[in-house]
Amino acid sequence: MTEELIQREMPGAAEAKILRRPQDALFCNMELPLRGTFFPLGYPVEILTNDYEVLRAAHESFGHAQFSRMAATLQLRFGVSHEGGYECPAEPTRREYGHLYSLVADVNNQSLLDLRTCISFTWLTRAAVRNRLYFRLNFLEKVVYLLLGASVVTDLHAACVSKSGRGILIFGDSGAGKSTLAYGCARAGWTYTSDDTSYLINGSNPPRVIGHAHRARFRPSAKSLFPELECRELTPRLEGKPSIEVPTSELPIRSTSAESTVDSIVYLARNSSASARLTALPRGTARQRACQELYSAGEIRAKHEKILECLSEVPTYELEYSDLNDAIQALDLLTRSGEPDDNPVVESS
Repeated sequence: MTEELIQREMPGAAEAKILRRPQDALFCNMELPLRGTFFPLGYPVEILTNDYEVLRAAHESFGHAQFSRMAATLQLRFGVSHEGGYECPAEPTRREYGHLYSLVADVNNQSLLDLRTCISFTWLTRAAVRNRLYFRLNFLEKVVYLLLGASVVTDLHAACVSKSGRGILIFGDSGAGKSTLAYGCARAGWTYTSDDTSYLINGSNPPRVIGHAHRARFRPSAKSLFPELECRELTPRLEGKPSIEVPTSELPIRSTSAESTVDSIVYLARNSSASARLTALPRGTARQRACQELYSAGEIRAKHEKILECLSEVPTYELEYSDLNDAIQALDLLTRSGEPDDNPVVESS
C-alpha cells in the first residue's frame, strides 16, 4: 500500500478502553488516529479509523484512481472494536428514510449516514474488517458511493463506450447484454468507460459520466463469447450475483477513459431471431426511464430526478439485435453521424 496516503494524527493505534462512564458504551469518543485520502471516481475522500486493515481495504478499492476533481473532501469514520466475536457477520440490511440511511448487519456492525450533510459513522468488529472482501463490498464501497451519489454524482444502471469522441450510454434490463456489448466494442477498438454502472456528473452540460474504467465485470456465460475469460475465476458481486471481474489492463483493450460525454443513448432489446436494428425513441424517453431505474429514494431521489432532465434532449434509440458483431456495427453508425436523428432507423442484414 502506498504509505504516503496514511498520516498519523497521534502515535500508535487506539486501544480498547475500559468503560468507566455510561456514555462510553456509545463509543462516542472512540479515537481514530489513522487516516488516508483516496479518490474514488476522482473525488477526494478522507477515511479516519483506528485499524490499518480499513486503510488497506480502501487502497484495494480505490487505489487505482490517479486523478483528483475539484470538490470538497468527504470525511468518513470507521471505528473497529474488540467486541462481537470472531465470526464474519451476515450481509447488512439497508433502510432509508428521507435523508437518513442505515446499513445494519448486527448490533456490532452497522453504518449510519446522513445523505443531506454527508456525515457518516461505521462501527465494525475486527472479524468483519479482517474479511476484507466482505468489508469492502458491504460497508466501505457502499458507504463511499452512497455519499458520492448524494452529493456530486447520480448513479445510472448503464454501460458507456465511445468512439471518435462520441460517447454512447447503453441501458437495458439485467441480462440484456450491457457489459458484453460494452466489452465487445472495446475489443473492436472503442474507448471503454464502464460496464453496467455509470455516474452522471451532477450539473454537467453537455452531460458527462464517470465509470470504473480500470475493471470489467462479466456474467459467467461470457466465457463462451470471449476465450480470454475461460480461465478466470468467479468473484462475488456487491449484489451477491456471481461474476468475473478482470482489470482492463489484463484484457485486449487498447483504450480506456474514466470519463465520457453522453452523445447518444441506446436501450438494448436482445432478440434471438432479430437482425441488428436501431429505432429512434421519442425525446425525453431516456430521462423518464432513467428516473424509473434510480437506486436512490426519498429527497435524494427527488434531487436525482431533477438532475436527469439533462438527458431529455440526448438522441435516444432502441437497439434490437441477436448477433454481437452486428450490434457493434449498428452503434458505429451513431459515432459516424454528425446528426444521429438524420438516420432514425438503421438495419443490419
